[in-house]
Amino acid sequence: MKIGITCYPVYGGSGVVATELGKALAARGHQIHFIAYSMPFRLGHVTENIYYHEVSVNTYPLFEYPPYSLALTSTMVDTVKYEKLDLLHVHYAVPHAASAVLARQILEKEGLCLPIVTTLHGTDITIVGQDPSFAPVVAYSINESDGVTAVSDYLRKETFDRFPIDNEIEVIPNFIDTERFHRLDKEHFRRALCPNGEKVLVHVSNFRPVKRATEVVEVFHRLKQEGLSVTLLLVGDGPDRAPAEHLARQLGVYGDIRFLGKQDPIEEILSIADVFLIPSGSESFGLAALEAMACGVPVVSSDIGGLPELNIDGETGFLCPLGDVDALTEATRRLVTDEALHARLAENARARAVDTFDLEHIIPHYEAYYEHVLERRMAQIGC
Repeated sequence: MKIGITCYPVYGGSGVVATELGKALAARGHQIHFIAYSMPFRLGHVTENIYYHEVSVNTYPLFEYPPYSLALTSTMVDTVKYEKLDLLHVHYAVPHAASAVLARQILEKEGLCLPIVTTLHGTDITIVGQDPSFAPVVAYSINESDGVTAVSDYLRKETFDRFPIDNEIEVIPNFIDTERFHRLDKEHFRRALCPNGEKVLVHVSNFRPVKRATEVVEVFHRLKQEGLSVTLLLVGDGPDRAPAEHLARQLGVYGDIRFLGKQDPIEEILSIADVFLIPSGSESFGLAALEAMACGVPVVSSDIGGLPELNIDGETGFLCPLGDVDALTEATRRLVTDEALHARLAENARARAVDTFDLEHIIPHYEAYYEHVLERRMAQIGC
């Protein structure tokens, strides 16, 4: 198949999943066309069967805000016409699904068929989609899509609860390449960061307030106060990085924390981690946690959203009530002080990633869904 993929190309879960999906599909012989305003973060460079089409937005004095969604629609139309795409898969409802629906309408006027699959990732439903200025467009775009997927049962339910949806939603969970994400021998790296054998705590996110990175700093501070030998690696950038740094200075632990910014390949950092902390206030799946699990790192997370579908309490890590820093601290303490417990949960975490969420299990699900959508669309309009 020739498949167009549109996503946000920046550091974040939806863009990572979309990019990795495209790469995996290309490896299976499909021709993939990324349509975005910049090269997707995880793509790096185009390879065989992968193409990139940049969305250029011209600025005019008339526009206070350049109309990106319309420029995206035009690029979608051009790419479908000239590359003869079979299907367009858009990730994140706003504005990608709306732009795709408009592109399909334009192409239908020219006698061309463009089936659309929309994948919902989380904040496009739970946060952005709840804005009254977006909500009607989100609902319309979902209902007008030829196929809709969600990354967790939680997100599927939230979508039906929050919007007047009469379309079907297929749950296809996020996935990971467990051959890439596994524990590497990085003892030299670990010794450089932890010369005294400290246990390594890691948090990876885009540092939006919903990720609650300051709670990770608070947990680390409490463990240090108890005299535990630990160090903290904070990976990523975003609006809450500065508050996290400020809190670390206030608590006197800034010198024991490494703020590493955006990093790729992240698996090298995860390979020296002992505990992965993800206290998010909203998480429809938790891709960063899955990457950690694949590297044999137990996860301490909040118990919200799709995280309980991924992180099994007491088996792959621990679930804690949202905002409960005491529970987060206790769970982390147990993992850094009980070697037998840590070893068991680390092994379970890796096994769950491989057995349930490896790309070899999930990519065929997407391929079958594409075929289903294409057949249904052809039966509906005879294209």
